[in-house]
Amino acid sequence: MKKKTIGERVLTGVTVIVILVIWFMTTKLGLVDPKIVPSPQSVWDALIDIMQNGYKNYTLFQHLGASMNRLISAFFSAMIIAIPLGLASGYNSKLRAIFEPIIEFYRPLPPLAYYTLLVLWMGIENESKIALLFLACFAPIYISCVSAVIKVKEDYINSAYTVGASKMQVFLHVIFPACLPDIFTGLRTALGVAYTTLVSAEMVAANSGIGWMVLDASRYMRSDIIFLGIIIMGITGILLDKSIQFIENKIVPWKGKE
Repeated sequence: MKKKTIGERVLTGVTVIVILVIWFMTTKLGLVDPKIVPSPQSVWDALIDIMQNGYKNYTLFQHLGASMNRLISAFFSAMIIAIPLGLASGYNSKLRAIFEPIIEFYRPLPPLAYYTLLVLWMGIENESKIALLFLACFAPIYISCVSAVIKVKEDYINSAYTVGASKMQVFLHVIFPACLPDIFTGLRTALGVAYTTLVSAEMVAANSGIGWMVLDASRYMRSDIIFLGIIIMGITGILLDKSIQFIENKIVPWKGKE
């Protein structure tokens, strides 16, 4: 991925500053009800209060930690299973014919549609949420891997066979490296889908987590905590995505340079 130029970084910074200034001025001039749009100062005060006293028997880091534990556990479980299965399915059409109907059936379903079943089967604790997030992660990763293998150029494969490479060597040294850019794209997509699903799941059935904190605060019209939770979710989402991009840049330095 092409790195941002200094000018692009400045534009990004200016955009953030403009948004903050509009937010500050709107609340400072009293253009909106503070119960609907809190001031930046009240959101900051809410952050300090929750950092010191926690929220509903949990500290802010415990709420965030509960969410991240669910998300990361499901994400890595899906990654470990979906990547080799997706690559194998892309390489073997018969294997793809077995798993494709299952993936294509549940992939378009809204995750919360079958979350009720998972809660009935596994309870409202972490097991059902991790299973839900696993399914949310699995489909994007699997599909990206299958697609990546299918679109590998035949010339690359035939050239490897010409010099005497075995099927395993072709897979490890030709197909797999060629698939890495698409695999990371699938990982980024899966993480975004899973984070969205996580927050929704915590709002449905949980007693901790950032999503639950936002929902609970809404019951008491605590817009300062709602804004704080949304900002934290946005920042952590960006950091998680940047982490994958960082690893991708180290492992796939040739991406975008073909």
